[in-house]
Amino acid sequence: MAASSIPPLVLASASPRRLDLLRQVGLEPAEIDPADIDETPGPGETPRAYALRMAKAKLSAVACRHPGAVVLAADSVVVCGRRILPKAESEQEARACLKLLSGRRHRVLGGIAVGRPDGTVRTRLVETVVRFKRLEAAELDDYLRSGEWRGKAGGYAIQGHAARFVAFVSGSYSNVVGLPLFETMALLGAARR
Repeated sequence: MAASSIPPLVLASASPRRLDLLRQVGLEPAEIDPADIDETPGPGETPRAYALRMAKAKLSAVACRHPGAVVLAADSVVVCGRRILPKAESEQEARACLKLLSGRRHRVLGGIAVGRPDGTVRTRLVETVVRFKRLEAAELDDYLRSGEWRGKAGGYAIQGHAARFVAFVSGSYSNVVGLPLFETMALLGAARR
């Protein structure tokens, strides 16, 4: 397909991490148009179903505003057991998340949805396992003072100061940052042909 006939890419996210990850692999969205949707998990909704539903709902909210574009939407969900951890908005919320994750394995689920100009939607769910070391009270307090946790799923950013807590990662590292690049590039490659 000639470069001029490749549909433009719209990123349905306000996340600077997702934009940075796309730029890392040489993609610059033509437009950034964040979805403004209710992100409350449904009663009894499993974490996997929730992650995919959020990605599809974000895509649906944005795609109708960009006919002729390929739209990329994603959602990251941190899960401990069957519990979906919030995007921490207060220090108290972040502290509760980090105490729960201390010394344990947890999963990061990345839901991806890509919509083509013809209305075709393809989705993927990527799972990464992360294990934190047992956090000392002073380490936890120091991290909370950094403010890096604000707005982050599970109250941490693996690419920042919280990297020192990570004892083990199995799966896509970029998924934990905010967008599983390998799977995203495969979906975008198919959608932009």
